[in-house]
Amino acid sequence: MIEFENLKDDDLNELDDICDECKEKHESVSQNLILTGFKICKSCRVSKTIFPI
Repeated sequence: MIEFENLKDDDLNELDDICDECKEKHESVSQNLILTGFKICKSCRVSKTIFPI
């Protein structure tokens, strides 16, 4: 169980659902952060998979 008193402001800012690539807010950002460790949305993840450069 997470104790909210021990969370820092930086930790809470990471969970803001804003993609690092396109800067759009999307709910898939937090899901991809958990799955892959990157703060990217679903569409940016697909484009990075197809065009990795």
